[in-house]
Amino acid sequence: MDSFTPVASTLGGLLIGAAAAGLLMFHGRIAGISGIAGGIFRRQPGDVTWRIMFLAGLFTAGVLGSWFYPEAYRVEIDRTSLALVAAGLAVGIGTQLGSGCTSGHGVCGIGRFSKRSSVATLSFMATAAITVFIVNEILGGAV
Repeated sequence: MDSFTPVASTLGGLLIGAAAAGLLMFHGRIAGISGIAGGIFRRQPGDVTWRIMFLAGLFTAGVLGSWFYPEAYRVEIDRTSLALVAAGLAVGIGTQLGSGCTSGHGVCGIGRFSKRSSVATLSFMATAAITVFIVNEILGGAV
C-alpha cells in the first residue's frame, strides 16, 4: 500500500459527506452522480441547470486540483484499451441495473439508512473484490 493518505482521505470524505448532506438538506436531492447526469437528458423543467452546475463543479475541481497538486492525479493503469472500455460499459450497465451508482448508494443511501442501498453497496463491493481477484490472480492480470 504505497498511497496510504489517511489525513487527505478523511478530509476528502468529510467534504463529500458535507456536499451530499447539503444537497439533500437544502435541495431535497440525492448526490448520486449517475442519477444527476442521467437527469440532464430527461429534461424536466427547472431540473437541468443544477445538474449541469453540479457536474461542472466536479470537473472544475478536478482540473484545478490537477494544476495545484499534479502528483495526486498521476495514475498508471496496466490494462488494455479494450479492457478499459469493457469495464466502463460494465459499470454503466450495472449502474442502470442497480438503480444508482456507488456515490448514490454508498455515500447517500447508507447515510440515509436505506436497506436497498446497503445491499447494493455490499453487492458491488463484493463483485469488485471478486473481479479483481479473478483478473489479477487467476488470469494473471492479462486482461
